[in-house]
Amino acid sequence: MSPRRRRLPEHLEAPARAFDDLLPALERARAILTESVPGTRLPGRPLAETLSEFEEGLREVRGGMDAWRSPDLEPEWDACSRGLDQSLALADRVRTVGAHPEGFEGLVGLIGDLLSPLDPFERAATRFRELGG
Repeated sequence: MSPRRRRLPEHLEAPARAFDDLLPALERARAILTESVPGTRLPGRPLAETLSEFEEGLREVRGGMDAWRSPDLEPEWDACSRGLDQSLALADRVRTVGAHPEGFEGLVGLIGDLLSPLDPFERAATRFRELGG
């Protein structure tokens, strides 16, 4: 998500590093959740397990959000923050209500619903690149 950047203004260097530091936890959370999808050779991990690990990863990301907040990226930060809240709220509902998806399509749809609110992180990475000049 964060290819090599051109030189950022000095006031954005620390926020950019903080943002980059969050990306591995975000990517791990995304990857873990998709492990519930069965493949041709493996049955897929239980959704309850991957969902719990997904939530842990998102809470880790949440914990580092303030470190990259900057007036130059406020719209992107807000969108990422809202996306985290949406994903965590849906994960909590699935876990507490026990609404498990029906079949392969239902599982893939649920995973898509959990992951799509995190798309603003891609836009934030793009904005950091744009601000690099």
